[in-house]
Amino acid sequence: MSPLPEQPLSPLDGRYRATVAGIGEHLSEAGLNRARLLVEIEWLLYLTDHELFGSSRLSPEQARALRRIVADFGQDDIDELAALEATTRHDVKAVEYFVRRRLADLGLTDVAELTHFAATSEDINNLSYAITIGAAVREVWLPKLERVVDALYRRAVDHRADAMLAHTHGQPATPTTVGKEFAVFVARLRRIVGQIEGTEYLGKFSGATGTFAAHVAADPSQDWPAISREFVTSLGLDWNPLTTQIEPHDWQAELYQRIAHANRVLHNLCTDIWTYISMGYFTQIPQAGTTGSSTMPHKINPIRFENAEANLELSCALLDSLAATLVTSRLQRDLTDSTTQRNVGVALGHSMLALDNILRGLDEIAVNRQRLDEDLDSNWEVLGEAIQTVIRAEVTAGGSSIADPYAMLKELTRGRRVGQAELAAFVQGLDIRDEAKARLLALTPAGYAGLASALVDYAAR
Repeated sequence: MSPLPEQPLSPLDGRYRATVAGIGEHLSEAGLNRARLLVEIEWLLYLTDHELFGSSRLSPEQARALRRIVADFGQDDIDELAALEATTRHDVKAVEYFVRRRLADLGLTDVAELTHFAATSEDINNLSYAITIGAAVREVWLPKLERVVDALYRRAVDHRADAMLAHTHGQPATPTTVGKEFAVFVARLRRIVGQIEGTEYLGKFSGATGTFAAHVAADPSQDWPAISREFVTSLGLDWNPLTTQIEPHDWQAELYQRIAHANRVLHNLCTDIWTYISMGYFTQIPQAGTTGSSTMPHKINPIRFENAEANLELSCALLDSLAATLVTSRLQRDLTDSTTQRNVGVALGHSMLALDNILRGLDEIAVNRQRLDEDLDSNWEVLGEAIQTVIRAEVTAGGSSIADPYAMLKELTRGRRVGQAELAAFVQGLDIRDEAKARLLALTPAGYAGLASALVDYAAR
């Protein structure tokens, strides 16, 4: 058997590449290197803008030319950096040499020694990761999650009045509405979105062990912490003044835990929808040309929600590992975070793939009102709660002398199917006032959803 042509190992880079390409724009090796170039060039420009160490401010044309190195970063640059790294065996040093080459091309060799000035590799890396992770989350992942939330909210509004038998512990329970159940997920996810939007993307720029030692040796007259703060915040990040060689990654752990939390809420949504499909509460809309089973032509499988479940689980496994491991670094530095952080894109990619499947899946289901009505009409015993509660109120108000309403209804309904006629006869014989009796006789399972429809409004933005 002849060997295959070179193939992607991860399905995210193969089968699902188109779906997760937006994540790869930022969290691929190329995306990371582009961010490293940005940090190196902006640091050099900061130093020359402030005319440190006898340098002169570059002209606007020269500054634009340097920034175009980042803006125009493409395949030829990616290949050149790979060749440099093959020699240096050090990714950040390769970036430094790449910048020096470009400075020579632009006739700026007089400032070449300000490239990577007083910076440890982790000064460049931690800022680059904060930039790329922030962009991937805010520009790609969060907008996709918000599309899912908006789709759920539309469902909540559209089906706010569609009564549905609830199931607690898998057993028939007080009815709700389809819309209210969607609204619960909307509210849960919007709360998490708010937490993720409030993430601090921290960065450090303080040298080999976080002490500014090299900076002070070069020029003890400068306020290096103030310079560091100004530079880090100029990149749109939050400054962390107290670190070892590395930024401790606590903000990353917090972010990944929040994204994993969102994943798990979405996983709950998928398992609920899958169950409602199996119960017939939702029907699946046939998609032209698709096959549900290779042998059973009638089948339409809920593959969107099953695919989403699996990818959410993979994403959470990686995010949990990232959150647990990134917060530990031996003494002032070890390299465990280096290989670990390269998988952030994979973790977000699996979540992104799940979000895409959920969006598609929501477009491929419809509420089966006939099935909802059938189940409601088959479970009149759920009105037992309403009856015993009204009796309690009547006893308290002096309108009844019944001793133990709960026990009375438990005897009537527990473990038994009770129909409309039996409940009506039971209510007619109750020792309660006529007004309360009339209210109970007017109740139906479909009409016993309380304020479910109105509660949907609490999920509005």
